[in-house]
Amino acid sequence: MKNMTLIEIAVACNGQLFGDGDYSVKEVLGVVVDSRKVEQDYLFIATVGERVDGHNFIDDVFNRGAMAVVCEKVPIHSKGPYILVENSFVALGRIAKWYRMQLDIKVVGITGSVGKTSTKEFISSVLARKYNVLKTEGNFNNEVGMPLTILNIRSNHEVAVLEMGISNFGEMHRLSEIAKPDICVITNIGQCHLENLGSRHGILKAKTEIFDFMNEEGNVCINGDDDMLSTLKEIKGSNPIKFGMNADNDIFATNVETHGLFGSTCDIHIKDIIFHTNIPLPGEHMVFNALAATSVGSLLNMTSEEIAAGIETVQPVGGRSNIIRLEKWTIIDDCYNANPVSMKAALDLLGIADTYKIAILGDMFELGTSEKALHKEVGSYAAAGNIDVLVCVGNLSVHMYDGAAETFKGKQTDLIYFKTREELTYALPTLVKENATILVKASHGMGFENIVKALQK
Repeated sequence: MKNMTLIEIAVACNGQLFGDGDYSVKEVLGVVVDSRKVEQDYLFIATVGERVDGHNFIDDVFNRGAMAVVCEKVPIHSKGPYILVENSFVALGRIAKWYRMQLDIKVVGITGSVGKTSTKEFISSVLARKYNVLKTEGNFNNEVGMPLTILNIRSNHEVAVLEMGISNFGEMHRLSEIAKPDICVITNIGQCHLENLGSRHGILKAKTEIFDFMNEEGNVCINGDDDMLSTLKEIKGSNPIKFGMNADNDIFATNVETHGLFGSTCDIHIKDIIFHTNIPLPGEHMVFNALAATSVGSLLNMTSEEIAAGIETVQPVGGRSNIIRLEKWTIIDDCYNANPVSMKAALDLLGIADTYKIAILGDMFELGTSEKALHKEVGSYAAAGNIDVLVCVGNLSVHMYDGAAETFKGKQTDLIYFKTREELTYALPTLVKENATILVKASHGMGFENIVKALQK
């Protein structure tokens, strides 16, 4: 890893280096916080978590070949050099910031209320047609995960696509300082993390902190159809590139044709070029993702043929509108997270299925004082939509049930409520029908991946 000797790392993280030997030449080969991932000449950062203290594994990582450790506590009998710091998590961010400064690579930062992960997949798939791309894996998008992703960048990578997630003010500012993005993409401003951010205006303020450390010659790509984002004007001397369905955007789609759960096709307009593409993932929001990817691809000098090929080969991500086709039924696995905007999008997706349709919806977290009203709103939306059964699960989802009950008013749609996921799991055999399409969606803390597993069994 370029310029990542122990002396340079100690300076970068304001730590004290202890140990015998010359540490000014040899560079570490990797940086991890999980002791199980340590390899020869890796740096292990010992962090103190809610359940696990990484300091307990210092001896083990040296046995695995670690070059050194970063720690908050002095090891009792250290088997190798260590860098003592006040806070290991802060040190992780500082080390990643230092490493980012050594890299000659384009960084694409993606944020927004909904669709960050699927947008990341579209952008990565497009860019991979021309470049060697590193992308955020899994949910590594916070102040621990994003620095670790940056520390995975190697000399052969040409572009890094980073998902940047926050829940409070100041977090994006710190992430931007580490990532120093060259291209910033914002998908939308919805109703999530209202508990901390207060309102959509607060969300806009927090998300746009991504511009704080953007390259002075960088570019911004935003959803021009979003009423909040469309208010953004000149950023660091340049107007943002707007994408969306409306023709007044810089990049837009026409002739959108839906093919149910098999995706859609459309024509994408960029300047004086029009190209046709097949979007393999279902839902209108996937068209927006394709447009975002087109925006980034065009900034990085890709042809329309390369962009179309990247869009057409994008792969679904588990837990995010992932279509699982089984012998008896089809599952829409969208259980990684949830907020009102993504709930409605998922219900719209379920509605296009040409089968018996069941929506299993659970609690949405971090909605602040509006949580009851927002759950009720989603229930009303579900009841008014094109579904056959609505199942509401959880303490907050009783308000979803109430909203649906008021809207149903004699419709044939079945409406069912369970207080816990366990009660639902027990009743599943009586709820599902063969050849049905089943949407499973809730905030991650509800553990609805277990519902998906139960349906798969």
